[in-house]
Amino acid sequence: MKVLLVGTGTIGKAIIAELGQQHEIITAGKTSGQYQVNLADIASVEKLFSQVGKVDAIIAAAGNVHWGVFKDMTAEEFKLGLNEKLMGQVNLALVGQRFLNEGGSITLTSGSLSHDPHRGGASFSTVNASVDGFIRGVSVELDGGRRINAVSPNVLEESWHLYGAGVPGATPVPSALVAKAYRKSVEGHQTGQTYKVW
Repeated sequence: MKVLLVGTGTIGKAIIAELGQQHEIITAGKTSGQYQVNLADIASVEKLFSQVGKVDAIIAAAGNVHWGVFKDMTAEEFKLGLNEKLMGQVNLALVGQRFLNEGGSITLTSGSLSHDPHRGGASFSTVNASVDGFIRGVSVELDGGRRINAVSPNVLEESWHLYGAGVPGATPVPSALVAKAYRKSVEGHQTGQTYKVW
């Protein structure tokens, strides 16, 4: 399969390791990858697909969200996650559906804070739950056997030293395990599912 992967961070690298032997992986990111794209800018997403062309799978593993106590948060800080992680992935699906071959899949990324909130994570909880709702809503509209799912990881083992203190009692997960959920979405047959890795 020809797979477009947006996001080349820890999860992105794990996805490449998991899928790269069997599939052609094309990478894109804001400042890295084979192509550069700003998911929050629909024109940038359009340009990406005009360069890449038709694909069999689209994966999003990117998007910034502000971590901060709600009472001290500004509207601009809250909008960071809405614009980048939520609308960025919506933009990718909106444009990408036109470049997705029949039987192809779109896989977005949400996260455990949708169901397991922690102090400072209100924006994450909002965005992650919205991504999960978005893929369910879109799944009943895609045609031609096209599918859409989300992967919802917990904090990664590789990032635990940075974020673990903010999610007390949570169990970190290795990125290699998270990557297997993306394989399930890309190679499987389900749609409208959120694959929880937590």
